Amino acid sequence: MSEPVLYVIYRGTPADRFDRAYYEEHHLPLVRSAFAAYGLISLAAFYPALDTSETVAICECRFTASASIEAAFSSPEISAVMADVPRFTDLEPLRLRVLPL
Repeated sequence: MSEPVLYVIYRGTPADRFDRAYYEEHHLPLVRSAFAAYGLISLAAFYPALDTSETVAICECRFTASASIEAAFSSPEISAVMADVPRFTDLEPLRLRVLPL
């Protein structure tokens, strides 16, 4: 069975502020560090190929178990992760949990 996945999606327009360099160099390492103890296996960032998309960025987070996602997003570390979001965007992150087939 595949590991459970959580997508964090940032929806907006190309005109919306989203600092990709900060996101990749600071935020993603913060997420990795904060959630590794709770079962985060890997994460990856994706950006739309065209600037006409309503999606600005997607982060794919793979966890060891569904309970790991709950534990990570209920942990004390979530405060630091969420406090970091305004440093790279004004967009609200949308979480989409998907189940393996």
